[in-house]
Parts: sequence; C-alpha cells; structure tokens
Amino acid sequence: MATSKQPVTVPTDVSVDGFLAAVPDERRRADAERLRAILREVTGEPAMMWGPSIVGFGSYRHTHESGRAGDWPLVGFSPRKQHLVVYLVGGFEERYASVLTRLGPHKAGKGCLYLKRLDDVDEGALRELIDRTARVHRGVGRAG
Repeated sequence: MATSKQPVTVPTDVSVDGFLAAVPDERRRADAERLRAILREVTGEPAMMWGPSIVGFGSYRHTHESGRAGDWPLVGFSPRKQHLVVYLVGGFEERYASVLTRLGPHKAGKGCLYLKRLDDVDEGALRELIDRTARVHRGVGRAG
C-alpha cells in the first residue's frame, strides 16, 4: 500500500537553545550562537527549529519544481560537523557573485552556503546575503 511521504522540514516545538547547547564542538557551537544572533537581527524574526536540525527564521510558501508546495524558512542554518550550512535563496551563487567575492572562504551548493568558521568571512557580506534572501522570499526584493 502506497503512503504519501510527510515533509520532515517543518516547524517544531524543539528548543533552539537546547539544540544549539547540544552541538558537540565548542567552536561550532559558538559560531552557531553568533549566526543565530545575526539572522535574528537581519530578518527581525525569532529563531525556531525546522525539522531535527535546521534553525529557521520566518517562513514563506515554496513551490517545488514538481508542483508540490510547502512552507520553508526565509533563511536558516544548521551547525553540521564539517560546516555551518546557511540556507539562502536558490541560485544565490550566480545572483550575488559580487557579494560572494567579498565573503571570503566558502563553498556553495544549490541554495546552501557552507562556512568553516564565521571569523574567516566578511560579516557585512554575509549579512547582505541573508538580507537579500529574506527580501526575495518575502517578495519585496528582486532576485537579481
């Protein structure tokens, strides 16, 4: 019997404080706390857990290429073992190439920005990427 798969990345009642306190690496935990403060300040939205491992800020309605729709954070992050993963607007690496040149060391994937340490990147450039993403998702800014 076929069952429809329920989305995993949905808002939860899990404590953001508890989630971040449980990050095992002290440096990663400190960077996650700092990143939470930056995203809160830039978006004006409170942090909340989305699924088991994403700290998200605000939400917007997203329609997948398949036509399926769902809610997703305006911006978010996850303190993974190897990187801090920041979830931005899809295609940001092409849209905001000039900002990324100022950012410093990073890797980029489809809507994901991978950072080793916050101290290694330009915070102003990071804030700009976060702000532009939130604006696009809110429909108040152009993607380009």
